[in-house]
Amino acid sequence: MATDRFIVEVEKGKEGVDGGSPSVGSVYRSIYAKDGFPEPADDLLSCWDIFRLSAEKSPDNPMLGRREIVDGKAGKYVWQTYKEVYDIVIKLGNSIRTIGVGKGEKCGIYGANSPEWIISMEACNAHGLYCVPLYDTLGAGAIEFIICHAEVSLAFSEEKKISELLKTAPNSTKYLKNIVSFGEVSNVQRAEAERHGLSIYSWDQFLKLGEGKHYELPEKKRSDICTIMYTSGTTGDPKGVLLTNESIIYLLEGVKKLLKTINEELTSKDVYLSYLPLAHIFDRVIEELFIYEAASIGFWRGDVKILVEDIAALKPTIFCAVPRVLERIYNGLQQKLSDGGFLKKTLFNFAFNCKHNNMVKGKAHEQAAPIFDKIVFKKVKEGLGGRVRLILSGAAPLAAHIESFLRVVACAHVLQGYGLTESCGGTFVSIPNKLQMLGTVGPPVPNVDIRLESVPEMGYDALASKPRGEICIRGKTLFSGYYKREDLTQEVFIDGWLHTGDVGEWQPDGAMKIIDRKKNIFKLSQGEYVAVENLENIYSHVAAIESIWVYGNSYESYLVAVVCPSKIQIEHWAKEHNVSGDFETICQNQKTKEFILGEFNRVAKDKKLKGFELIKGVHLDTVPFDMERDLITPSYKKKRPQLLKYYQKEIDEMYNKTKN
Repeated sequence: MATDRFIVEVEKGKEGVDGGSPSVGSVYRSIYAKDGFPEPADDLLSCWDIFRLSAEKSPDNPMLGRREIVDGKAGKYVWQTYKEVYDIVIKLGNSIRTIGVGKGEKCGIYGANSPEWIISMEACNAHGLYCVPLYDTLGAGAIEFIICHAEVSLAFSEEKKISELLKTAPNSTKYLKNIVSFGEVSNVQRAEAERHGLSIYSWDQFLKLGEGKHYELPEKKRSDICTIMYTSGTTGDPKGVLLTNESIIYLLEGVKKLLKTINEELTSKDVYLSYLPLAHIFDRVIEELFIYEAASIGFWRGDVKILVEDIAALKPTIFCAVPRVLERIYNGLQQKLSDGGFLKKTLFNFAFNCKHNNMVKGKAHEQAAPIFDKIVFKKVKEGLGGRVRLILSGAAPLAAHIESFLRVVACAHVLQGYGLTESCGGTFVSIPNKLQMLGTVGPPVPNVDIRLESVPEMGYDALASKPRGEICIRGKTLFSGYYKREDLTQEVFIDGWLHTGDVGEWQPDGAMKIIDRKKNIFKLSQGEYVAVENLENIYSHVAAIESIWVYGNSYESYLVAVVCPSKIQIEHWAKEHNVSGDFETICQNQKTKEFILGEFNRVAKDKKLKGFELIKGVHLDTVPFDMERDLITPSYKKKRPQLLKYYQKEIDEMYNKTKN
């Protein structure tokens, strides 16, 4: 469908009230939903129906696959069909009921993605239990918090996570009564569990409990809670997001409608690599979508270093990633290019420019330079297994230069999406072959209404000719509230609109560009307000850096930054400028810091930044911001208070140095 504008207006904007509510922009929805949002079939009442209907229609389709390990070596993927998985789910459900756990109770699932994870989730769906993913990346403190807060009575766990789970005792055992391993249970673990009054079972042992028993499946409604998904806040305790069957079903209908309209419909022949955490909404809804289509899900072995081998063995058709993974792929390709010699590089650059120019002119990626796809870019496609047709990036912003590069060389659509756990994931996604959407998250998915709300204190006006403001979402995909936190729910859920805290800017074609975060604003000593997220996005255009945290406070008149440089780019620059030593030594060299500051100034000039928005001091850290040091959340959002605490010494030094 050819169109220049991918949204339609459904309500006019409104002026604000002095001293009251701020002005709001017009309400828009996807042009693909101009005649209304897609409605699910009448027999689709719960997430259980999604799986049940696929198992009935396509019992022999391969559903869940894992690599066979022969003599310590990983072999081919071995599959369980929809019927085989269904039979195990029914058995598992009978065992759950046998130990006295039933509808409305909370069941935890802890561990890396695996067939058992999905089987446990489907057993919860079958019996109306609330599925509570226990975060793989949040450590024992958070696991204990979630078990106690959600009142989890039964927990399924990956074998190697059982010891972490047992560490939550004795506090957690007020609620937690049963643990089921995805594999075996050691004698030590059994003794430890018994000491705390916990029943613990191996996977096979637990499945036997329900043998010969039959329990009717309870009636389920769309309004029933399906899952409580805890999100790691950048401050405070994790929040339990309540998602109903309705939220997930309507989300899937919207995504289905979108994919169909852009001729990228999923079919039962599609294959997905499951490696992004199932404890996050992004992966969870994608896997639900694959189950809805009776398609195949293959699981990785849990090690990012050998992810590429799993991709090669599985040959997925759809590849989902967070920017961190795509950055790795990009850096690897850049490294290969710089090692490839003059001739190779020249051919690559020529092919790249030729294809890129044709794509800018509006040609679809597969028609832009088919000859170069065959002789130059084929290797990149093969690196992702050779069959990928859609690469979807979510969870954090993808740098424009990486998105642009991959759109040309990956021989697949590279789409950037945006959503929150509170909106059940995908709320915006870019449209294939629309290069002008680069750096945006695309238009809304056809299942939500969107409007911007002005943020006067930051100078964002939703009624301006270039509308900017806080992104607000309305629709059936939204959450039902934060579990046991009505106060927090009321802060973000106002009159049916979810306030995301993200500041966006409508583009003329109806795509949304995320430009800022509502709360990330501080004042410098001269009284100027700085919208830090916006600046970080701008300074991220510098190719020599991988990530940046900008800092300022009301006692100082200028900004400083901590930067994680790109090893490839910096070592390349050092070679050309006679700066010797290893990566660590190069980064400590004053010359390198001056180079980075110079690059920042160049970008600042180009983007016409104001004087107080310039960075005057920089500290280079060779270790990227990570969860181990509690500097980022599992979805790669910066934890600003923790960053300040961690880098306080360096911040003080930068301010002292620039004053002297």
